[in-house]
This record gives sequence, structure tokens and C-alpha cells, in this order.
Amino acid sequence: MAELLADLFVSVDGFAAGEDVGPFFGYHGPDLEAWITTESERAHTLLMGRVTFELMAGMSAAATDPASLRMTALPKVVVSGRLREPLDWANSRVLSGDLAEGIAALKRDSTGPVRTIGSLTLVRSLLTLGLVDQLRLMVFPLTLGTDGREPAYLRYPRAGMRLAGTTVLDDRLVLLTYRP
Repeated sequence: MAELLADLFVSVDGFAAGEDVGPFFGYHGPDLEAWITTESERAHTLLMGRVTFELMAGMSAAATDPASLRMTALPKVVVSGRLREPLDWANSRVLSGDLAEGIAALKRDSTGPVRTIGSLTLVRSLLTLGLVDQLRLMVFPLTLGTDGREPAYLRYPRAGMRLAGTTVLDDRLVLLTYRP
């Protein structure tokens, strides 16, 4: 059975986005680029909520840069009660209905891991249902305070985690891997 990896990029104070910070909170670097490339080149299924899917599809579906081409080639599943197939972004399908049953089937049928990107509401639902096998937090070295947008942990369920690994990237980012 495939593992479900939930990946979140967050500031030290727990925001997934901020006012005037740009991509990667302004902390892009060679180690982060290598991690992103390695993760995107691994065989896996991308799992997204509708909002993230629409944002990513708008940027990547017709793009020809290597990162977009890799993302387009991957199988993608979007959790949505609104979207209907066929979807415009290649290799994409909709998962609707009971989330627990749909994710259980996805994990059972996938040949590689299933990996979320973004999709805070979806990750919260997956954690609530006990479906996440690894929660991977890429922590960026800044606090956003009143400039913070999208609090990453708002309304998450109380859940104990076991630290499964740490990695330092570019001498300033910390990737924390937790298992429920």
C-alpha cells in the first residue's frame, strides 16, 4: 500500500503564505531547488484540493519549462465536489464522494507514494481522518506576524507526532518529517 506524504511549506510562526514575501518566502537556494527537483522526479501521485489544483494547472498545464513538464507528466488527483472530468490538465482526475474511502482506494492502487502539495484544507481533513503517513514541514526562517496569510495549522485536530527525520537545506531551512 502506498504512503500518503503531506508536504507543507511554512514560516516559523506557522503561515503558508505572507504579504510581499514571494515564492519560497524569499529563501530559494540550491539545496531547496535540488530537493524540489528530486521529489518531483520520483514516481508518485500528486494529490491536491480544488483551489491548489486550479492555481497549479493555470501555471503548469501549458508551460514548457522542465518543472512544469514533470508536473504535467505525473498522475494528479484533485479532491473536489465541484470539478468534473475531463480536466484540462493532462493526467488529472477528480476524487469526489467519501474522502476516506477515496484515499484508501488511491493508496491501495498507487504504485508509488501519494503526495500532497499545498492544500491546507485537504491536509487538515486527511490528518483528521488519520490518513497521513508522513507530515513533512519545510520550515522557512522567518516570522510573518501581521503579514502572515493562510495559517497552516488553523483548526487542525490535536494529534501526537513522532519525529522521523530532519534535514537542513541551504544552511537555513529545516525539513521536519513526522509520522502520526
